Amino acid sequence: MASNEHDSASSPQSNADSAKCPYHEGQNRSADAENPYTHPNRNGPHDTQPNAGDGKAKDEALETYRADAEGHDLRTNQGLRIADNHNSLKAGERGPTLMEDFIFREKMNHFDNERIPERIVHARGAAAHGYFQAYDNAARYSKAGVFRDPSKKTPVFVRFSTVQGSRGSNDTVRDVRGFATKFYTDEGNWDLVGNDIPVFFIQDAMKFPDFVHAVKPEPHNEIPQGQSAHDTFWDFVSLMPETTHTVLWTMSDRAFPRHYRNMEGFGVHTFRLIDREGVSRFVKFHWKPVAGTCSLIWDEAQKLWGRDPDFNRRMMWDDIKNGAPLEWELGIQVVEEKDEHSFDFDILDPTKLIPESLVPVVPIGKMVLDRNPDNYFAETEQVAFNPANIVPGIDFSNDPLLQGRLFSYLDTQMLRLGGPNFHEIPINQPVCPFHNNQRDAQHRQTINTGQASYEPNSIDGGWPSETPPADEHGGYEPHHERIEAHKVRARSASFGDHYSQATLFWNSQTEVEKEHIIAAYTFELSKVERPWIRERVITEILPNIDLELARRVGENHGIEAPTTQPAPKGELGTSQVESDPALSLMARMPDSIATRKVAILAADGVTMEDVRSIQKQLSDEGAEGLLIAPSMAPIKASDGSMLAPDAMLNGLPSVAVDAVVVAGGEGSVKALAASGLGLYYVQEAYKHLKPIVAISEGKELLAAARVPVEEGVILVDDVLAASLPLRDALMAHRVWSRDARANQMPA
Repeated sequence: MASNEHDSASSPQSNADSAKCPYHEGQNRSADAENPYTHPNRNGPHDTQPNAGDGKAKDEALETYRADAEGHDLRTNQGLRIADNHNSLKAGERGPTLMEDFIFREKMNHFDNERIPERIVHARGAAAHGYFQAYDNAARYSKAGVFRDPSKKTPVFVRFSTVQGSRGSNDTVRDVRGFATKFYTDEGNWDLVGNDIPVFFIQDAMKFPDFVHAVKPEPHNEIPQGQSAHDTFWDFVSLMPETTHTVLWTMSDRAFPRHYRNMEGFGVHTFRLIDREGVSRFVKFHWKPVAGTCSLIWDEAQKLWGRDPDFNRRMMWDDIKNGAPLEWELGIQVVEEKDEHSFDFDILDPTKLIPESLVPVVPIGKMVLDRNPDNYFAETEQVAFNPANIVPGIDFSNDPLLQGRLFSYLDTQMLRLGGPNFHEIPINQPVCPFHNNQRDAQHRQTINTGQASYEPNSIDGGWPSETPPADEHGGYEPHHERIEAHKVRARSASFGDHYSQATLFWNSQTEVEKEHIIAAYTFELSKVERPWIRERVITEILPNIDLELARRVGENHGIEAPTTQPAPKGELGTSQVESDPALSLMARMPDSIATRKVAILAADGVTMEDVRSIQKQLSDEGAEGLLIAPSMAPIKASDGSMLAPDAMLNGLPSVAVDAVVVAGGEGSVKALAASGLGLYYVQEAYKHLKPIVAISEGKELLAAARVPVEEGVILVDDVLAASLPLRDALMAHRVWSRDARANQMPA
């Protein structure tokens, strides 16, 4: 037997042995002899079988259906052995994926149909309506109508989402965030389906089902929900070095944005833009938040899981409802075709980014989200994105992950939304007319008139008819790219560098951000039960990013990290830049305090002037001062006037605000200091590096809570003196100098 015949079945019994039957052979048979195979059917209930009564009957019945893969070859569902499960079939190593690849199509088709009815990934989402408006320079790069007229507002619908968890999971888990935009252009729908991280875990779509299976809750117990801290995820990524770059991003503070408005978005893949002369350029798409970038910190994010699992979606909904829209600039990195191979990485590799220090981002338009959906299910849940939805002037590259997505999304939306007519759901319909010869099928809503449902026809005057390509209002035609290559299931050698950009990202982080990454790897690996997986990450993956990172994480797990990088030189790669400031969250800090939320702690006896003055100071700059009290009962101020609280101490905890102000008033401060919730509120704010202001008697609450007086803890006697230092502290988002000491606070 050949050595690779791992799963050959054992030899069956001979036909002679299996055919022996006393009844059929006539042994001891008489006229009234009973057939041993039909006798049980004539006595007692037909479907009752006795069991041992040990509680194992169902388990034994299921044994027939159990399948253990140990010792078996990898095969298709038709039994064909698979020689390469890492690469889709392409026209050349860097060429497009071929529809002929039946192995990829079977694998992806099965994956697309694994979940009913929610999305397999990106199940938990929140969305908003708005518009996009191009800048004057946009038409230079693309003939697409959406970029042609700077005065025109193109409607958009944007859905933000987590990846791993179900619809019922939490908003603030450590995860990649989806950032999907549907442009309803006059030429049809354009879907820019991206993430808040510019790179992806894998290079070829063939591995997408494997990656998602690994990161999803483990199949034997459906644990953990919405998290990557478990064995199957770390087992997979530690065996697939190409995942290292994106895993590092996920271990950073990028994994839990403070607000969707503070989140960058990326198209991930390299696309093409085609101008009116037919010139093609490679581009990377970027969404740059006007409000700047900032994040939650880990302990804060964890506490929000229980206190407000809908934190991000609630913040967006409330801000839009209150007239504070979310805004981004759309930018592109442009690479001329002649420069395609001028980098030390392959621009078709989705695990790589183009450093902004090498190719700056050119802003070409602005997006504003200013209207909430009317119905979550009808819009946010039923919206169907597909990266294959493009318009003339936009085209694809041969990125092998993108090529697979062009197949996968249509397939999965058809299953999720009940058939091929999901485009007729109102939220998915384009704003321009759409006519073709597609007919019938489940959930069809269009009542097609006319007799001909084919093309060409003469019965209905030849309509609908084709539109020739043109510079404006023309039919779509793909970029004319010459392909001469062998059909191969392989990967280009230019995709072999797995670590240089992870090192670039690490080198670009501030010291605070690096400490958070070390803490993230430490925590995540502590949840891995199998010691060899932890050891493999620390000794075989992390040193290739940075030896100090590996040493620190290794110390936290009692594992000695190597002092040299173990990966081959080709996998380590090289980088044209050592660091890039744009890769740090702190490179785009907010330039105003608009939409920030500040808790003003108060109880009976509070100084009315403190509350009103702080609220006005904040309101003048677009921020919000929320009155937080021990209960929702009206507060009686020291001057006898009454104040209505916005929330209770445990109803809007400090993790849900950006700063805390303790208003003056002897009676108010004494009441807060006598409350465990009042003490905890300021302690927790201190721990999460938030600015704290105490006005006059408010200092006594900080003393009772043992909050150190240091940077970011602002003590003033006059409420007017609090305005400028509070504004400056909010602009910095966090008091980062406090980071090393914050964990000493027992909150």
